[in-house]
Formats: sequence, C-alpha cells, structure tokens
Amino acid sequence: MDDLQALDVTDEAVFVRLPPCADPGFDHRSCDYWEDDAHGSKAARLDWLKPTSSPAAPAPARVSGNPFLTDALSAGPASNPFVAAGGTGSGANPFLLDDDATPVNPFAPAPKAPPPVAATAPRKLRLLARGAGVVGSYAKVLVRGDETLAYCQFGPLTAYPRAQRTRDLYPQLPDAPLPAVITCIATVATARREGLGVRLVEIVCADLAARGFAAVEAYPEVGPHPDATSGATPAFWEAAGFVRVVDDPRFPVMRRELT
Repeated sequence: MDDLQALDVTDEAVFVRLPPCADPGFDHRSCDYWEDDAHGSKAARLDWLKPTSSPAAPAPARVSGNPFLTDALSAGPASNPFVAAGGTGSGANPFLLDDDATPVNPFAPAPKAPPPVAATAPRKLRLLARGAGVVGSYAKVLVRGDETLAYCQFGPLTAYPRAQRTRDLYPQLPDAPLPAVITCIATVATARREGLGVRLVEIVCADLAARGFAAVEAYPEVGPHPDATSGATPAFWEAAGFVRVVDDPRFPVMRRELT
C-alpha cells in the first residue's frame, strides 16, 4: 500500500476523481446534506456536475430624481470627495507621501484570501473549497495511480449545520473546544475489505490535528444498508480509534481525541 496517495479536493483536477456512490441514487459530487440542514440532499443531481454560468453582470448605475446627486452617483459608491484627484477614493491617508509604506493596522482583520476556485466551478467543489484559504481543504480522495479508492469529507463543525443540529440533541457533549467532524467516508466496491477507509481516516485525523483541532466526531446512522449511507458504522469508527460517546440506538456519536 506504499503507492497510495491522499489528495486534497481543492480544484477541478481532483474533484473529477471523486468516486461514484455504491447506490446510484446518491452522488458525493452533488451532496449538500450536511451543508444544508433544512433542504440538503444526498441525491444524484447531474446538473450539479456542470460548471455554473458566468457570474452576474454588475448592477446598472443608480439613477436619482435629484439633479444635484447625478455627479456623485456616477462617481461610484466609494467616491471620496476629500481624496485628491487621481487617488483611489478608497479611504487612503492623504497625509502620506507617495513613497511612504502603507501602515499596518494590527487591529484590522487580515485581508481575505482570494476564492480558491472559480465562481463558475461546480457547486459541490465550491462548497468543498470554502475553507481552503482559511483552515484547509474539506475533502480528500485516496488514490493509487489513476484509480480512486476512497473519499472522505470533513472540516470544522461550523461548516456543517446538520452536524451541529445532531450535536444539539446531546447536551452532554463538550462545548469547547468545538471538534472537527467527518461527515462522509466511502470506499469503492472493488477496494473494500483492505482497510483503505480506516487508512484515509487516519490521514484525515493527522491533518486535522496539525490544523489545531483537539478532537473529531462522526455521526453514523445505525440500520441502513451500507450502500445507502456514507457515515459508515460504529464498528468502523471504533476500528479507526473512535469511541462511542453517545450510545443512541439509531444515531450514536463517535469521537476521537486528537491531542
């Protein structure tokens, strides 16, 4: 198994390597069940696999019935009448010389990283790439050469409202620090019984620990056929070093400390 490689799903080149679900009615590439606690679905939706249309064009310029506002409106919403002509109009300090370095404000939020994927990328890829510029990727695939063997979706609890709703049912779970969660783990049918799912979970847990998470939780569902759920079984999570911290007969909570 030394030729195995775990790839972060942060671009379209890796996204196309997501494996199909064992049940053709479901699809990892169009599932937003965990991201949308009100209307999310696991269903296969072919339209989700296509690039979305180009971003909408900017809104037309505002028109005012006040003739004295015409020039101000045409100058744009960020126009600053106190900035010298030719300035940026963005609130620059007019008392700085042109060759002065821009002062750093330690109390201001750091500039946001640019979107890791294009706004026209498939919707699921945009969901998975939300944290790439902040906390890291939200999914990995385990591959051997050109063959994809397993898939795992994970991330901070705040990225998955349905996981938060599940935790809300069990007040005995610790509130702080909030755990990371693994929402999906799946191995392709031809690669089962080789320990590859557990191997990928180990890689994900090591990654989450390196990001500073103190624990990770998973929420399997007891009862459905294995092909009908990507939450695995309590026995699977126990094999991956998790313990059952909520012994609910239908929706147990599995947890692994990372520190």
